[in-house]
Amino acid sequence: MKLAVVGGGSTYTPELIDGFARLRDTLPVEELVLVDPAADRLELVGGLARRIFAKQGHPGKITTTSDLDAGVADADAVLLQLRVGGQAARNQDETWPLECGCIGQETTGAGGLAKALRTVPVVLDIAERVRRTNPDAWIIDFTNPVGIVTRALLQAGHKAVGLCNVAIGFQRKFAALLDVTPGEVHLDHVGLNHLTWELGVRLGGPDGENVLPKLLAEHGDAIAGDLRMPRQIVDRLGVVPSYYLRYFYAHDEVVRELGTKPSRAAEVAAMEKELLAMYGDPALDEKPALLGKRGGAFYSEAAVDLASSLLGGGGSAVQVVNTYNKGTLPFLPDDAVIEVQARVDGTGATPLAVPALDPLYAGLIGHVTAYEDLALEAALRGGRDRVFKALMAHPLIGQFEYAEALTDKLIAHNREHLAWA
Repeated sequence: MKLAVVGGGSTYTPELIDGFARLRDTLPVEELVLVDPAADRLELVGGLARRIFAKQGHPGKITTTSDLDAGVADADAVLLQLRVGGQAARNQDETWPLECGCIGQETTGAGGLAKALRTVPVVLDIAERVRRTNPDAWIIDFTNPVGIVTRALLQAGHKAVGLCNVAIGFQRKFAALLDVTPGEVHLDHVGLNHLTWELGVRLGGPDGENVLPKLLAEHGDAIAGDLRMPRQIVDRLGVVPSYYLRYFYAHDEVVRELGTKPSRAAEVAAMEKELLAMYGDPALDEKPALLGKRGGAFYSEAAVDLASSLLGGGGSAVQVVNTYNKGTLPFLPDDAVIEVQARVDGTGATPLAVPALDPLYAGLIGHVTAYEDLALEAALRGGRDRVFKALMAHPLIGQFEYAEALTDKLIAHNREHLAWA
């Protein structure tokens, strides 16, 4: 089995490599190719990756290349984890929206739209090249904004599934609180990428006992603390929202907070510099503890599980993924991309049925889906007016004055990445 990781020079990659090494019985990788145009980073990451495999006795071969076509040739699956424009572009996404009093964030609001506009054309080009060399390869997308990127891939006819680590993070957290193994915890996870709620926490499977009320009663303070939301909000909802919902539920508070400290991109850039120095140490043969602060917790387990199921291995039958709605949420179009529990096998992902959603959640899901429709249109066709309409549709913006100013700022800060600008 051959896998390729596009964006393999990312400082995330040793987390993924560690998962491949530890879970080799689930996903027996014979060849792993790390693909990245940044040859200097790629060499450092590739060297550590080989040492991790060697230390854990993994027999697979790890190679590195800046040649995309050669790297993805004959791959059974291609994982996408790229960042167009790097941390510099992310830093802009997180700062210029604040000038208009709006959230500065890389996956939602104006910054999230900027990332989508930069990313979708690049990802579609990569996918077309994968299809030319190996039309049967699965594409697993971990590149944000995952919902929009996955929809672009599916809409273009690619064999693609989107992946996020939010759900597996909640699963691991709840398992620890309940003192059970993660495999015993099933989440009623519903929504869009980075806009989800845990409506239930079940033991033993989709039809198991819902222990969410017990979790909130006994561990509500800890759960709310992790979300950085007041305990009374979580109690009143009676569900566990993704921590990304804080941008919606406490928008103005977060804007004030972001204006008083360095951007997350600046923090990550400093962390990456330190990590790359560590990766260059020939004595290092395991992922360093600092990587845990970089983000992407449990990404490797989720990626291995998904790839294994798609490729006919021993992965879990039910996983949280991003895929076509196909009637699962009846108030959305069938071709909207949602993030829910799905049965995953060699044919792809089939969403499980979900209960009727409270309008409190359905309304926001519908609103953000409309924005994502317009965001994808802007990413595919370009044009100032399409960018403006997407910003007007976003529930965190929605005012003419803000949308006008943000459109100009977005284009000015991303001109080098927008072929039409």
